[in-house]
Amino acid sequence: MSAARLILLALASSAIAHAELTLDVSAIELKPKPEDEEVETTFKFRNKGGKTVKILGLESACSCLSAELDKAEYKPGEVGTGHASFKVSTFIGRHEKSVTVSTDDPKQPEWQVNFILDVPAVVDIKPKTLEWFIGDTPGSKSSLVRFTGDEPMKIIKVTPIRDNVNFDWKELKEGREYLVTVTPKSTQDVTMSALKIETSSSIAKYRNQLVFFSISRKPEPQPATTAAKK
Repeated sequence: MSAARLILLALASSAIAHAELTLDVSAIELKPKPEDEEVETTFKFRNKGGKTVKILGLESACSCLSAELDKAEYKPGEVGTGHASFKVSTFIGRHEKSVTVSTDDPKQPEWQVNFILDVPAVVDIKPKTLEWFIGDTPGSKSSLVRFTGDEPMKIIKVTPIRDNVNFDWKELKEGREYLVTVTPKSTQDVTMSALKIETSSSIAKYRNQLVFFSISRKPEPQPATTAAKK
């Protein structure tokens, strides 16, 4: 047998004799309800390689996410099952997290399992921060607070963290939209503070919201750029 053929056979054997743990999707999506404190899921994966793979360990990129596999070893072509648990806590919106699986395969020593947590927001505040510059006329500015979940809510109480603004709120749509208006008493001092908004939500993490307000120094004007020399 020629040397070239031996090399080709060696390369082919090398290509076959390795593990390849894969999912059918690029990421596992979790869609908890707004009230969920924790969400769990199971997922399937396969060893598409030609070698048995041993699991050496799992490490999560976030303490909020934990995962485990049903076995410590997977033969070629074998389908495995994983189980993941995500502590939703105060997460709102779309978040990407991952778990890294360590294996005994030198060609795939680490296999990353990606998760997407998509928590529906039931409170939408725009803008979240009301801004003034030092020396501005202390005029009123407003944030629109919208309750977008299945449950209508009301604003029960608004409290400023610092007593340097006047404020008011009014209901635009019953249980759905409120306009919160802030008027600084002065714009002479740098300030960063907020209004605490207490709502009637039955879900604990949505009972208290914040509308921020700031008074900052106006940015220095940028020097005019010199025209490029011809």
